[in-house]
Amino acid sequence: MIGQLFFVKPTNKKENMIIFINGSINTGKTTVAKILATKIPQTANVEIDSLHAFIDWLEIDNAVPINLENAVLIIKNFVKYGYNVVVPYPLSQKNYIYIKQELHDFSEQLHFFTLSPDIKKAQTSTQERKISQWEHDRIQYHYDIGIFSPSFGKIIDNTSQTPEETAKEILSHLPKI
Repeated sequence: MIGQLFFVKPTNKKENMIIFINGSINTGKTTVAKILATKIPQTANVEIDSLHAFIDWLEIDNAVPINLENAVLIIKNFVKYGYNVVVPYPLSQKNYIYIKQELHDFSEQLHFFTLSPDIKKAQTSTQERKISQWEHDRIQYHYDIGIFSPSFGKIIDNTSQTPEETAKEILSHLPKI
């Protein structure tokens, strides 16, 4: 089985997409990314937050640059093998610039969407997720620094949308498969 990995022929199809789902904590990024990964054929869902597990002893602010660098390498590898990629992650302007620079060879394939519900909705616990005080404060911080309304990509007010409706709206803005 492992030997088969070496026989996979890499492709660099221009129609492959790299889709970033931006937004604060608890705005639906992960849920929408999972839906998109089921609706867009051959799509890898790259959870940058999961990369922090490798260095969970490191404070989040110190881990972010490492996590982003690792994510870029993973994204490039998936694209090299012909896969689409969806990436749910809160992007500051600084991190957006980093991503654009590192993925400059794929600029035509990059798509950025920001989920921007009302802050009160983002700070509200749901049946699936109980918001901790740290998360509540981090959401406030994200809104204070403008992650909910960046100067890049398409902003989607998903306050009144289901995750499926949000995914459908994102799909309507992507190239047809």
